Amino acid sequence: MVSTSQVAAFAVLTFVMVVIPGPSVLFVVSRALAAGRRAALLTVVGNATGVYLQVIAVALGLGAVVERSATAFTVVKLVGAAYLVYLGVQAVRHRRALADAVHTAVTASTARPLRVIRDGLVVGFANPKSIVFLAAVLPQFVDHTAGSVPVQMMLLGILLPAIALVLDGSWALLAGTAREWFARSPRRLALIGGTGGFVMIGLGASLAVTGRKD
Repeated sequence: MVSTSQVAAFAVLTFVMVVIPGPSVLFVVSRALAAGRRAALLTVVGNATGVYLQVIAVALGLGAVVERSATAFTVVKLVGAAYLVYLGVQAVRHRRALADAVHTAVTASTARPLRVIRDGLVVGFANPKSIVFLAAVLPQFVDHTAGSVPVQMMLLGILLPAIALVLDGSWALLAGTAREWFARSPRRLALIGGTGGFVMIGLGASLAVTGRKD
């Protein structure tokens, strides 16, 4: 149903889009610095899941609504921005807890996995840039004579979260390794935890003021 040439062409374009650090990478890195490698990797999984939900939405026609409606675009954008700011505020508020964890031998990675994945999923699904990208680009790789269009989109769309898992996961590992150095000092750990929170707040604020090209 989906040809090799379709897969190859979309994979190249998707790789180029994902390899350039964007909001998802900054979010993953900030999560790694604030909560550790395990939390960052779980965030990557959640983010990829959220992105694939966008793929499904585009395949079912909902992506076109966000692409064409300024109101829908703004709603999605503000939801994602507000959630990022909320996560950032929580990270800043609890930055000293990271330092305390060093003394109690309990690391920040003990956060509930499902909660961390959920955070990544919400941010991934509420990213208006990626859903607009999918709505504009994904239909161009569909062969209308090769069967169900929605199924083709969902099959091709798997490439986006799959590539993101590899590339964003690499960023998570790198940032998590850097955090281990900070963990040797409670004061440095509290500093990096707060910094990660402020990065998320800044990312949310930046997303909130980002407008449409039209």
